[in-house]
Amino acid sequence: MEAKEGMEYPELQGAVAAATPGFSGLRQSSTKPVWTLLEEAAQMKTEGNAFYRERNIRSAIGRYHRALLILRGLDSDVMSVKGFGPETPALTPEQQDSLRNTQVDCYNNLAVSYAPCLLQRQSVDYTRVREYSLRVLQWRPGDVKALYRAGVATLEMGDAQTAKQYLTQACRGQPNDANVRKHLQKVEEKLNRELQKEKAMYRGMFSSGLKSSSTEGIDQTNRAGV
Repeated sequence: MEAKEGMEYPELQGAVAAATPGFSGLRQSSTKPVWTLLEEAAQMKTEGNAFYRERNIRSAIGRYHRALLILRGLDSDVMSVKGFGPETPALTPEQQDSLRNTQVDCYNNLAVSYAPCLLQRQSVDYTRVREYSLRVLQWRPGDVKALYRAGVATLEMGDAQTAKQYLTQACRGQPNDANVRKHLQKVEEKLNRELQKEKAMYRGMFSSGLKSSSTEGIDQTNRAGV
């Protein structure tokens, strides 16, 4: 699913508004130079990091989403299909790198903001953690942190097979990471339990079939002897 920089969740729009006075919820067109917009987005990310370190998570989330909204107007991949919607400025390779680096950092930080070990939440929205992590992987397929978070979130959402793919890739990138190995082991255990349950189900079906066939054979024998 495509993330929409905070607009897909109404409460996050409130976080963005709280973090940036005067924010209306809609991206206003800007005639600012590209580098100015890139610097503004980087500044928002830096402020978000500062709020995060203070455990002011709501303000941190607002800053990260505001940074992504600023960058949205520069990103041709996000804005529109070719030939429709507003034109995006042509970026130099250096500007494109700056854009992607800030986007990746913001999405990684958003994913971390929903991680239970840091927020100590009773309930965690793993859908968001997975969504933001997959957005990072769209641009950086080998990002170990995003692979790890996508794997943990996918496991918690009940898809152990897909979680194994993410965590196996993360383990290749960081083979000595204890957290990655621990969750990969949890995936293997879950898959093994599911396999054993499936085998038991088929054994039960097979036994029932044999018993039914045996009963029918006895009945036919008894009728033949009458």
